[in-house]
Amino acid sequence: TIMSSDLLVDLHDDLGGDDSPSAALDQLKLVQSKQWPPDDPCSLSKSGSDIKSLSGTSHLPWDDPFYDIARHQIVEVAGDDNFGRKVIVFNACRMPPQHQLDHHKLLMYLKQTLDKYVESDYTLIYFHHGLTSENKPSLSWLRDAYREFDRKYKKNIKALYIVHPTMFIRTILILFKPIISFKFGRKINYINYLSELEEVVKCDQLVIPNRVREYDDKLRLSQKPSAIPGPISPPHRSPLPSQQFGVPLSTLRHRSANSEGIPQVMFDTIGFLQQHSLQTEGIFRRSANVSLVKDVKQKYNSGEEVIFSQEDVHLAAVILKTFLRELPEPLLTFQLYNDIINFHNVDSRSRAETIRTMLMSLPEENYAALRFLVQFLAQVSAESEVNKMNNANLAVVFGPNLLWGQDAAMTLSAIGPINNFIRILLDQHQEVFTQ
Repeated sequence: TIMSSDLLVDLHDDLGGDDSPSAALDQLKLVQSKQWPPDDPCSLSKSGSDIKSLSGTSHLPWDDPFYDIARHQIVEVAGDDNFGRKVIVFNACRMPPQHQLDHHKLLMYLKQTLDKYVESDYTLIYFHHGLTSENKPSLSWLRDAYREFDRKYKKNIKALYIVHPTMFIRTILILFKPIISFKFGRKINYINYLSELEEVVKCDQLVIPNRVREYDDKLRLSQKPSAIPGPISPPHRSPLPSQQFGVPLSTLRHRSANSEGIPQVMFDTIGFLQQHSLQTEGIFRRSANVSLVKDVKQKYNSGEEVIFSQEDVHLAAVILKTFLRELPEPLLTFQLYNDIINFHNVDSRSRAETIRTMLMSLPEENYAALRFLVQFLAQVSAESEVNKMNNANLAVVFGPNLLWGQDAAMTLSAIGPINNFIRILLDQHQEVFTQ
């Protein structure tokens, strides 16, 4: 087994033995194959077949300048994590061989994707398995990528999770230590098994490549059971009589104390936010302390009264998003999923009427809750000069929390159309909800 210190010496020798970190970084070269710990015993042909099967599922039209990058689905968006932060996923196993991928264009595409979310707190998950000697980028590209992501991108990234790290990736981070700021370095976390990710994000919400899941299974089988952490999620329990989170809206309708049958969590958080958040810059873009979120959820589920203080604006915002995300079925329902994904085909002159017709098929409790939420978001948007949250920004925040596919995974191919639908709904809410 190669120790990280030995591997670092090998890398240092390959770079000419210069003790200057900046000089070494400027001379970074591809590491010899023998020094690249193989992540996958299979040949690249398997990776190639994976990529081929994905090529027809790009979320971009074929004439888009980034189509040739997007079609590989290397970069995905996965809704919110357990802390109320957007999740961006990078899949190494979906990277084609070096000669088939423009790495500079990949970097630009990653920046373009992040541009939609960097104003909000976000999490980056990197699935390292599948990076091989044939598809790995150069170390100088990694250096340039880190430098390319200026403060705009680094400020609001709250965590970078490296899943299934190898000795090589750990050593690379040691080598890059001279240019990685201490503050950013503290955000890097290693995840050895997928079960550990449950503490961060619901894994069934992620589009985890089959190759990564199979590799995780192999890792588990090769280890002693005592060495493998079990699932973080608590065992399933019957819902409490006063349960509010993870309960169907049809059930909550009868538990609500308000006359309209709006779920108590929505009624409380929106009422509080209407009073205290309309002029809060970046409302819905910040995350909240996870222990406070757990405490508030527990109080609601136990039937206790929850009273937010004026300092709890971002906590109340996260609780609202969390409530929507944890519904067994999304507020906009699985039935409307295909219609919403294909809504871009509707003529702009008949959009309001089409949305009104679509929403009339919702159950009464869904329609009432949606109308209550949208009317509030219209109030937020009306103050967008101050709070910086216009309809487009609100759609990015709420889209993944209002609709997802039945497999619970949110991909870039769906998130764009969903966000676009929510933006149009907010733009035309007065016509849509006219009696």
